[in-house]
Amino acid sequence: QVQLVESGGGSVQAGGSLRLSCVVSGATSSLRAVGWFRQAPGKEREGVAAIYSSSGRTLYADSVQGRFTISQNNAKTTVYLQMNSLKPEDTSMYYCAATTSGYGVWSSVTRYDYWGQGAQVSVSS
Repeated sequence: QVQLVESGGGSVQAGGSLRLSCVVSGATSSLRAVGWFRQAPGKEREGVAAIYSSSGRTLYADSVQGRFTISQNNAKTTVYLQMNSLKPEDTSMYYCAATTSGYGVWSSVTRYDYWGQGAQVSVSS
């Protein structure tokens, strides 16, 4: 089993920055990738960014490319999402997720086995 705990959400004005953290614990050696997803009320959950645990390769949704950065610490126990130049449309509940699968699209919700409880990010104009 793997446990994921997010922190760092909050409220910020447009143009501001926030950093989300996801502490990963448990059977972490089985993990292939960790991703960040978000879901706004009435909308589907969407992939924001992902990082492959072994290689450190990162992937981003077009909507956040150049503004968000995903990273992990050396011990691979914490995954970060640095969010800069935030926009009101970034307002969502953000979830950390982890997968043991080496196949499939990184942004597919069904690929991920473990999920955190979520962290709210609110951006005002």
